[in-house]
Amino acid sequence: MKIRNTHSIDLDPVVTKGCGSRPRSNGIFGAFRFAAVLIFCSSFVARAEGDVSLEYKVKTVFLYNFTKFIEWPPGSMPEDGDFVIGIFGDDQFGDGLSYFADKKVRGRKIMVRKFAYVDDLEPCHILFICSSAKFNHGRILAAVADWHVLTVGEWEWFATNGGVINFVSRGGKVNFEINQAAAGRAGLRISSNLLNLATIVTE
Repeated sequence: MKIRNTHSIDLDPVVTKGCGSRPRSNGIFGAFRFAAVLIFCSSFVARAEGDVSLEYKVKTVFLYNFTKFIEWPPGSMPEDGDFVIGIFGDDQFGDGLSYFADKKVRGRKIMVRKFAYVDDLEPCHILFICSSAKFNHGRILAAVADWHVLTVGEWEWFATNGGVINFVSRGGKVNFEINQAAAGRAGLRISSNLLNLATIVTE
């Protein structure tokens, strides 16, 4: 069940910079500023050369910006540890994941780990589940159920079947859905600024 859809990101063919900026305002103004940041970031990859699609570069920027508006429980981020982003399945990010190389989350370096099998999964803070693994998503979500992990998918029914955030790409735009119940089960607190820009879905 979908409740509302208030935002989408155009895949605008302009190359820009500065996608790491962090909005600091609250309330309605904060939501508009966050929208501006995401629109700004979504456009920096257009007309880029190489084997990474524009869509997946936009998703990379989204993943990073999500971290600014989500709180993980105390203890899930050791002071001397990395912030771990897991990628499960046959991804299409290519060398676009190098975007994370000079980024940090709450002072922690970002480490990207790739997983091909459920039994190989290790604790991470974000787990992006590629569409190639969608028919195995039940086992994947069950395997990480006891972790404080932000699960992110990219197919139509991911969020309504227990995932936290789902990317939906239509007509050259990237939208995202959020399942608040799934976030709660994972112990994650999502800023109202982010919720206001999402389609809220239920299971």
